[in-house]
Amino acid sequence: MQQNHNTPRTNVTAVMVEEHQLILRMIALLEKNVALAEAGRFSDWNFFLDGALPFIRLFADRFHHAKEEDVLFKALVANGMPAQNSPIAAMLMEHDQGRALVRGMELAAKRLLASEPGVATTEIITALAENARGYAELLRDHIEKEDAILYPLAERVLPETVRPAMIAAYAAAEAATPGLEEAFRHLVEGYEAKRPA
Repeated sequence: MQQNHNTPRTNVTAVMVEEHQLILRMIALLEKNVALAEAGRFSDWNFFLDGALPFIRLFADRFHHAKEEDVLFKALVANGMPAQNSPIAAMLMEHDQGRALVRGMELAAKRLLASEPGVATTEIITALAENARGYAELLRDHIEKEDAILYPLAERVLPETVRPAMIAAYAAAEAATPGLEEAFRHLVEGYEAKRPA
């Protein structure tokens, strides 16, 4: 049965595009603070351990990627997109690559926090910077591919019949972590308002 393309459809990717904007703001903070650290003008290693890493793990990965992996990608596969050798497989691989870079950032930040005050070694800062920049570059490219290619494709191919259940699944995921998005939005805003020391 051919679908009338003039019929309004429930948008199932708008929430993801909006969440990407907050993720990109944290990535900008990450890049700025890494550049300051390399210049010897940053030593708040708790930014990574108490700010960036919890944001990435809880908001970007569990909250956002979980919606993609558990709802959107499954709906695409159920509606004809191959799970292997497909855009979905590429996105899942990038999610895993991002997690590895986050582990590298965490290790370096913990080493920096454990070092004596004022004795941050260049080697550890370089490791932190490489992982942080690798993550930032990966995520910017990943978000661009999703916003420009995968999400518009999803909006074209997913039938209206599956969309209400997808929206309900997103709402259930959000209800499982009440206030999480707002808390992380405030966290990002707080770091954006800080001036470099």
